[in-house]
Amino acid sequence: MKKPIEKSREELAAEGYVDTDSSDVKITTNVEVKKEIPLAQTAKRTTTKEILKPIPRESFTSRSITKTNSSPLRSDLETIESSTNKPRKKYARKKKATRKKGTRKKAVRRSRKTTVKEEKFIPPKILLKKNGYELIITEKPQAALKIASSLGKATARNLNKVPYYEVDRNGKKLIVACAVGHLFTLKQQTKGSDFPVFDIDWVPNYMARKKDFTKKYYSTLLSLAKNAGEITVATDFDIEGEVIGMNVVRFICNQKDANRMKFSTLTKEALNEAYDKKAKTLNWGQGIAGETRHYLDWYYGINLSRALMSAIKTTGKFKIMSIGRVQGPALKLIVDKEKEIQAFIPQTYWQVFIKVKQSRTSLELKYIKDIFDNSELSKFESLVGQLAVAKTNKSQNILPPNPPFNLTSLQTEAFKFHGIKPTATLRSAQSLYLAGLISYPRTSSEKLPKEIGYDKILKKVAKQFKAEKLIVKKIPTEGKKTDPAHPSIHPTGNFAILSGDEEKVYNLIAKRFIALFCDNAVIDKKRVTITTNDKLIFAANGSGIAKEGWLAIYPHKLKEVEIPDIEGEVEITDKRTEEKLTKAPNRFSPASILSGLEKKNLGTKATRANILETL
Repeated sequence: MKKPIEKSREELAAEGYVDTDSSDVKITTNVEVKKEIPLAQTAKRTTTKEILKPIPRESFTSRSITKTNSSPLRSDLETIESSTNKPRKKYARKKKATRKKGTRKKAVRRSRKTTVKEEKFIPPKILLKKNGYELIITEKPQAALKIASSLGKATARNLNKVPYYEVDRNGKKLIVACAVGHLFTLKQQTKGSDFPVFDIDWVPNYMARKKDFTKKYYSTLLSLAKNAGEITVATDFDIEGEVIGMNVVRFICNQKDANRMKFSTLTKEALNEAYDKKAKTLNWGQGIAGETRHYLDWYYGINLSRALMSAIKTTGKFKIMSIGRVQGPALKLIVDKEKEIQAFIPQTYWQVFIKVKQSRTSLELKYIKDIFDNSELSKFESLVGQLAVAKTNKSQNILPPNPPFNLTSLQTEAFKFHGIKPTATLRSAQSLYLAGLISYPRTSSEKLPKEIGYDKILKKVAKQFKAEKLIVKKIPTEGKKTDPAHPSIHPTGNFAILSGDEEKVYNLIAKRFIALFCDNAVIDKKRVTITTNDKLIFAANGSGIAKEGWLAIYPHKLKEVEIPDIEGEVEITDKRTEEKLTKAPNRFSPASILSGLEKKNLGTKATRANILETL
């Protein structure tokens, strides 16, 4: 006889709740049915421990350090089934692993909402020392080295892995230290990405961007300012340079004003003169203008960029987009040009050429108009064999040297002759300036004042390029544009071994400078016209350089075309027709869009190239 299967407690408990027919029982089992077990006794047997009570939310908050929990995460919970007639899920916290005695609690429970305390920038409180040194602040490390070595006996020092220089100038102690461009940026004072936002203020870069490399330069200037007795700003003398220096004076040195050095070249003579004639105050006009532009750029650029991205989100997509006061209009110029190109419908037209002969001289000429109506071609069918009258007109064009370079014209010419993009041209020019080889490049001037000593510079540069014989003028050619801060771009008379883009850009600047003192070029122009019996006029143009002048030193793309002189009766010996299609307008090149922005006064000489790079 088989041993009866023992029933579990759950089966025994369930038998008291299941209704059964007596006939079914007789068929299905032949063992005695045990007595019904009371519900209370079943629950007592099956429940051996109490279910953990839910932990109050307050206890979660008290355990966290800087974060709050709105509710426990589902992944941190385990399921417990209660032994009732309908299984139901309840949640309780998993048991945490026990920690060894003496060990520190490392992890903090993750929460869905975090409360981040906004760090507020408070400018340091610094007072100038009565017997302190003079702290000279430059815009870049290379400029600091140039200025220090020019003003006296310089000794290199290092703080926070940032170089600075201690200078002995006739017994007076100077400290020359550098920034690296802007050490401060505008940042909104409230958290979030809503728009519009107007509550913004200056903060150090490292507070706006984590692990920003400018922090060590900020810390170095702050340490050096604590023992200073006088502050002098020697950043680039333009709007951006003024903002950089003004912010260092206000937010690091805690001063209301400072001395200001003004120079256009980093030569020893120019720097000593700038130090001896330094102003007793900052150029607040430039500084406030630059600060205002920064605020407007933020208000316009950030708020509209956020609005633009928010609009894209409504389509169910997301894309990072940007727009700005200059970027938007510049983009419209490019888009309008592209629409014009796309809307262009090519048209067929014809050009008619004839070949004439006079004695041993022959020449091909083109009908002076393009023909768009095919039916008009019939009037040229019987030209071959006819006689016509030829006439030659000659003239001369005087071509003076181009004016001195400003930044835009330098970028345009560098792209024209060498294919160098505007941003690369500016980068090369900035390197040449910091090396003391050219004057300050971010200028809009086409003037060359005598105060720069251009006669001495000319002797050195002309000798370097073996162009002494080309110099015929004592006063250079100038343009109309001016800049109150800097003269046009010119060489300094210093030389160095160069290569790549820097060499190409320097050669353009030096040769343009030499050309200003050269004679005008003379171009011969010639035009031969043929008139048929039916009054149809054909023409051919020629040109040649009669006198090189400044073209002997500066690159050009003038093409010489030689054609013979023909006068009187000629015979038409041949005719041909070319079918062509009109071409769509050309797209902007980096150089042409740069010139277009300048004509419309969009952007500044320093920012246009970067905006084009963004687009």
